[in-house]
Amino acid sequence: MSGLEAALAEASSPSWSQRVRAGRDLASFADVPDAAEALVGLLLDVEDTAVTRQTAEALAQVGTPAAVRLIALAVARADDSHVEWMRTGVHDALAGPDGVPDVAAVCGQLAQDPEEAVCLAARELSTWTDEARC
Repeated sequence: MSGLEAALAEASSPSWSQRVRAGRDLASFADVPDAAEALVGLLLDVEDTAVTRQTAEALAQVGTPAAVRLIALAVARADDSHVEWMRTGVHDALAGPDGVPDVAAVCGQLAQDPEEAVCLAARELSTWTDEARC
């Protein structure tokens, strides 16, 4: 079983810690359709907000347009609680010592996305990056 297949299997585990690991492991595969679907599911995890927070952090650390777009898609579908946990995860990534790609620049690109929900959520994500810099 490949690393991608193993992470996809973990994404549906009953164990929150395995789902967290799946979110971290899948983040670099954000442009792969099966991984993208699983990642949005992890961002919207109904059983444990640690999964939401750490998956958002992992995707922000990757920082590619595909990764940040998944956060935007989840924000567009999420309730207020999940949005707050995603926001915290993004802040954690931006405040980390390792440095991350310019998520704000990616949000600017996504603000032109043809899908209106992604546009609006990308604009909200952009405000999170501004807050993290303060």
